[in-house]
Amino acid sequence: MELETLQKAMIEAMKAKDKERKESISSVIQAVKKVAIDEGHRDDISSELVDKVILKELKSVKEQIDTCPDDRVELKNAYKARYEVISEFAPKLMSAEEVKKIINEKFSELIASGEKSKIMKTVMAEFKGKADGKMINQIISEMLK
Repeated sequence: MELETLQKAMIEAMKAKDKERKESISSVIQAVKKVAIDEGHRDDISSELVDKVILKELKSVKEQIDTCPDDRVELKNAYKARYEVISEFAPKLMSAEEVKKIINEKFSELIASGEKSKIMKTVMAEFKGKADGKMINQIISEMLK
């Protein structure tokens, strides 16, 4: 995802007077710019950086939804709406089958060692930003049984 795509989507939301959508996209843009500045990439923001920040924001909003009390319906609905908007821009993550296939192809020797910490460290570096970490952990745990 390119930063320009997010900015165009925000402008469209502003023109449509969709305040919630505009605010959701704006918060992602601000987070991307902050991370870019922190990493010293003020002018040349890569799509990988944008994707990383989008996934982080998505995870953060998901946690807000999960921890929000059920009696705070209005707040929970606002979080869900934000989650839906951000998920539109999130990169497509790999499925469990795809992850399993790649692990079997590339890391079969490492799996044979049976050392979960080494396996996780190596595999997570390969799948960073491409697959969900919890899913990878579950797949590796199943393979080691």
